[in-house]
Amino acid sequence: MTLSRNIVRRWRNLRDAPIPDAVCAAARLHMLDIVGVGVAASSTPQGEPYRRFSAGGEGKISLLNGGTLASAADAALVNGGLIHSLEFDDTHTGSIVHGSAVLVPTVLAVAQDRAVAPEAALRAYILGYEVLIRIGLAAQGGFQRNGFQITSVAGSLVAALMAAELMGADEDASVHAMGIALSQASGVFEFLSNGSSVKSMHPGWAAHAGILAARLAIAGLTGPETAIEGTRGLFAAFARDDAAPARLAALLADLGSTWHMADVAFKFLPCCHYLHPFVEAAGKLAGEIRDPTGISELVLRIAPGAAPIVCEPWSDKLDPPDGHAARWSLPIAVAARFIDGKVDLDTFAAKAFPAVLALAAKSRWEPLEPNRFPQAFEAEILCHLADGRTLSARIDDVFGNASRPANEIDVLAKFRANAARQLPVTAIQALETFFLVTGACDFSPLAEALATGAQQGSSP
Repeated sequence: MTLSRNIVRRWRNLRDAPIPDAVCAAARLHMLDIVGVGVAASSTPQGEPYRRFSAGGEGKISLLNGGTLASAADAALVNGGLIHSLEFDDTHTGSIVHGSAVLVPTVLAVAQDRAVAPEAALRAYILGYEVLIRIGLAAQGGFQRNGFQITSVAGSLVAALMAAELMGADEDASVHAMGIALSQASGVFEFLSNGSSVKSMHPGWAAHAGILAARLAIAGLTGPETAIEGTRGLFAAFARDDAAPARLAALLADLGSTWHMADVAFKFLPCCHYLHPFVEAAGKLAGEIRDPTGISELVLRIAPGAAPIVCEPWSDKLDPPDGHAARWSLPIAVAARFIDGKVDLDTFAAKAFPAVLALAAKSRWEPLEPNRFPQAFEAEILCHLADGRTLSARIDDVFGNASRPANEIDVLAKFRANAARQLPVTAIQALETFFLVTGACDFSPLAEALATGAQQGSSP
């Protein structure tokens, strides 16, 4: 049996199977968090292209910027782009997938378009994340090493599966949908050459592609059944890992009994997740340093698997062209924490200040060995001072990950702060109720709450 058909059959066998309450609770919280991130992005320059793209659209599919589009696929594109545009969306660290940025736009668009019950939408989101995580675990870091974002290339296939199942496709059509999505899969890391904003489109495009693939499969278009393990399939073309199909087959054996959803990490800083433990380490050191100008050198030790994204080329990371590009700069994030005392949305709103650039110029990076990347995002900083002292700080894993989990209070605080950039309190409360409490087969509260953002207008 091919891997695509294996996944479809396992998915269908779990249609009525119980999902642990803790997994459902975590999933609801992730969905709420990710909607808040998208709402916040709609009021920023990074969200402006998506506002312009969707301007004037009419339809029933809710957009996180408060408008609507006629097409579910286009709505998924916009919502996924908004969610990923601030680098504030969740990550499963072991598989390195930003699952919610693909899966939430897909499931919300299809559920609204096809009047799917929220319970079924939640189940599809959870199972989709479980499949996507297993694909990432089967080829840990392989997609990234070859210049592809797994969130987008593998996300396209999982989005197609989710959409097909929610649309009522038969088994063959769901398998074909995954094969069709393979031909649409894309998402390359060349954006790092200038920090361009196209990366935000990666998960939105995957959601868009998945919905179209499902519709085309139901209409009779066919795709390769060996989309995952074929000689020109997902693993071979994007991860270049011949052993990954066998690993995935083994990982699928516990689908429905082992749940990775509860281990997905919430992000509490709007930048590349690899930077988060370094910002925390810098915060620990900052408490011991009265004047950051007294720092003579910063040695930043990072896992080699993470370094290409946030350290290379180092000359570019020392002076990113704008604030958005700095979201992938290790020296700028660390220097900003020392100079500004914080790293938040304002940190990346404009090019780094001269004082930040000056401190960043005093830093260098070294490989952190041994390391547990990508299961854990670790950081170690050595801080050499002009007075001859050397201070050090180490973070063993990023806050919000499974080993250092965030609680509901942390996530709600983040959601409320993000949503308040665009929505009134009544809408924020309505969204919390919809995602965390409601079980009604009615998406109108979601649409009504988001629509108030367009009525209120953008916040600074």
